[in-house]
Amino acid sequence: MVPKTSFVTTCAGVGALAALGVGLSRRRVKGSMPTRPSVVVGGRRLTRNLRLARLGARGGSRYALTQARKTFASAERKVELDTEFQMRTAADVTAELGNMKGAMMKLGQMASYIDTGLPDHVRQTLASLQADAPPMSAELAAETIERELGQPLDQLFLEWDPMPLASASIGQVHRAITFDERAVAVKVQYPGVAEAVGSDLQNADLIFGALASLFPGLEAGPVVQELKDRLFEELDYENEARNQRYYADFFDRHPFIHVPHVIDHLSTARVLTTDLAVGSSFDELLTWSQEEKNLAAETIFRFSFGSIYRLHAFNGDPHPGNYLFNPGGRVTFLDFGLVKRFKPSETQLFEDLIRAMVLDRDGPRFRRIVEDASLLAKDAPFSDAEVEEYFRFYYRYVMTDEPVTIDRDYASGGVAQLFDTSGEQGGLTKELNVPPSFVILQRITLGLMGILANLEATRNWRLIAEELWPFAAGPPSTPTGEVIEAWRRTRGQTRMGL
Repeated sequence: MVPKTSFVTTCAGVGALAALGVGLSRRRVKGSMPTRPSVVVGGRRLTRNLRLARLGARGGSRYALTQARKTFASAERKVELDTEFQMRTAADVTAELGNMKGAMMKLGQMASYIDTGLPDHVRQTLASLQADAPPMSAELAAETIERELGQPLDQLFLEWDPMPLASASIGQVHRAITFDERAVAVKVQYPGVAEAVGSDLQNADLIFGALASLFPGLEAGPVVQELKDRLFEELDYENEARNQRYYADFFDRHPFIHVPHVIDHLSTARVLTTDLAVGSSFDELLTWSQEEKNLAAETIFRFSFGSIYRLHAFNGDPHPGNYLFNPGGRVTFLDFGLVKRFKPSETQLFEDLIRAMVLDRDGPRFRRIVEDASLLAKDAPFSDAEVEEYFRFYYRYVMTDEPVTIDRDYASGGVAQLFDTSGEQGGLTKELNVPPSFVILQRITLGLMGILANLEATRNWRLIAEELWPFAAGPPSTPTGEVIEAWRRTRGQTRMGL
């Protein structure tokens, strides 16, 4: 049985989420401290931290009351009390974080799909953070756009929809039609969200200070800096536009992967205008046939892993709200604010790890690579077999040439293994470090696997992976792969695997 350790509970330094136990704490995080409010100009950080503190206090009081009520309750009533506590707590967090915007809201979004060990009613409550956060007013959105683009709305767009198409942690999206009758999506950043994210990230040192007590091998400084760098990049829509152009050009006219093109003259650092994409939401996809879900999962898999090896980049926000789906495995990918560009030496490291673990099954060499990459200290008191066994979990779905279903147990096991220091291999977990190049890459374990698990996706991932790995250059292994091969030939490309 895989220990159901919650990602949210493990990140206990994040004020309210830790105190509330949104992750339905299976174990306490020792050494974590509540965040302490600090004052900045205008009191924004003080206000945000006080809101988190009040949220934590409400959750703590509710938890104590629930435990008291359970003392003399029947087994059936105890279950009812636990469920009531979970639902009211998740509702509180959803309401509070939805209004806070910024990094704290992004954490709440992650909780709803990363930790597949959460009870369904809790995940469903948190899921409203994915695409339906409370929007800013139509007037404020219009003022922001006019200020950024320097003209009134009626001179910028032929038609403008004041009702947002979607709203999330950093900005919201509106439909519009340009004067050349092009349907577009206009993303406008919330005023003040940069300050909000900065305020939230002031607490990052506290979060990782708590984790350092659990993971003595973790070098917190580089991890915190990497997260800060990537999140601040996400606030710059000009940077996002560059990332999106990079992907859109590469995948232009791809039969399954669609990235909307950027409309340059209607974009700035706080407004991003792109072609309007049409498709079904992730929730709608969940009602489709299993084969349609498998096809969509295959496309997401090809996009995410293939990009690492062919574009040397990873779109680090694998989020259900960032995908639109059409039948036959066609997926539109949105939101390129958090993209990690890898150096050739970094992708070479990923390749070396795959060769040693998957292709050659060479445990001692795998350990040497892990040590050289500073993932594990060279004097760590574990055998080669123990190290290989620990890391094999993350390669399990590509270890054998056969169909594998990525389900909730698999995804929950990944989260648990990554953070649990009390289980069978907890001693090794404590010794692990996370080099900067692996920080965003962990979103594959935490995010992408959670999405595929919700789809209960089944494919021969090994053969698809061999199409994507440049050192394997495998032939097309699915009908999707065959169509992609034909697309590549029309572009005069060598085998690219995507």
